[in-house]
Amino acid sequence: MIDGSTVRYPLFDIELTRPLSDLPLSSGDTGVAILVRRKGVPIAFWLQEVSGIPGIPVEELARRIGEKAGEKIVAEAIHDEMTLAPSAVFLPLLTIAICTKDRPEGVERLLGSLLGQMAALPEGSAGYEILIVDNAPSDERTRELAARYPEVRYAREPRPGLNFARNRALREAGGEVLAFLDDDVIVDQYWSIGLARAWTENRDAAAFTGQVLPMELETEAQVIFETRGGFRRGFDRVRYGPVLRGNPLYPGGAGIFGAGANMAFRVAVLKQLGGFDEALDTGPAVPGGGDLDIFYRIIRAGHPLVYEPQFLVFHQHRRDMRSLFVQYRRSWGLGFMCYVSKCLKNDPERRVNLIRLILWWFVNLLLYFQRHLRRKLQGRPHFPPSLFLGELWGGAIGLLGGYSRSRRRVDEIRKRSR
Repeated sequence: MIDGSTVRYPLFDIELTRPLSDLPLSSGDTGVAILVRRKGVPIAFWLQEVSGIPGIPVEELARRIGEKAGEKIVAEAIHDEMTLAPSAVFLPLLTIAICTKDRPEGVERLLGSLLGQMAALPEGSAGYEILIVDNAPSDERTRELAARYPEVRYAREPRPGLNFARNRALREAGGEVLAFLDDDVIVDQYWSIGLARAWTENRDAAAFTGQVLPMELETEAQVIFETRGGFRRGFDRVRYGPVLRGNPLYPGGAGIFGAGANMAFRVAVLKQLGGFDEALDTGPAVPGGGDLDIFYRIIRAGHPLVYEPQFLVFHQHRRDMRSLFVQYRRSWGLGFMCYVSKCLKNDPERRVNLIRLILWWFVNLLLYFQRHLRRKLQGRPHFPPSLFLGELWGGAIGLLGGYSRSRRRVDEIRKRSR
């Protein structure tokens, strides 16, 4: 599957209410990524290796759709019959926050995808505002970009760290709902419809997360990341509450609820909880854990959290192996264990389960490392074992005082900014 050679997986977006056709391929394509929708709702996604063929014939495509999405097609048809009519779906005023640092190209790309969302909002919705929070920028490029868009409001947060920027967005938000989008995503054309449906069907929910699929799969690093699961969380709508049957480690875990690249909150609840923990997602020192922490706190405070696949964005995965290694080591290793360490200290009622979570995490990664090291030595397709080692090393650093060190570092930042 992954052997170090050049890879390219074109993405195909298939709507089942339209006639199927052959999928054309180029000579350099080594695989395909296929997204299947029904009436705009994503219901399946998979990667498929190809080798030296001009395309996937429609008969083969139809067979694979039946295998991958047959039950889901039936479930969506039933869901259509049992849920609210489109005319009953709406959103209150929505603030869309883009927290960014020195990446105006990504922000501009995201804005281009967002500006069509007003027309896509269900009738009766209150509209939306777009807020760019520029986090300790080194130049004026993002401010100058925002000035070219009259529908965009700009705020500068001088203290470095993503959660400082998120809390600045919370203070600035004028909407009842606050959505956060990373500057390396674009929104799907049905993004606001998915959020509006989730809101309308779950009026007591405090948070909403959505599907995150790849924007492109053109390098080995991108295909490795997506083959390991990427940011995907499936195509079933899920309403999370105090317990999750069959998961004794709940609500702990690595990304069980969704990803911070695409999330929304009821502003009043987020303020009641004190906003985001500024000792997590602090930048290069601890580039992760902030989204996991706020999801955990929302569930532990007794609020529902809803995952809606139609609330969909496409993410620009890291293109080179070095950047991917850093992501696993720091964001997914260090950031995760800093978040768990905080929970261990602040939530004694769940301490035993959190210790079990830590043990499971290390054992699971060690098993992955051994399996793929063996496959590498046997000359079989494998993921680079160094990815698992990096994640383990980052986790160990986070567990051994990473959160406390981050708290002290953030306290110093606050003192300097007074």
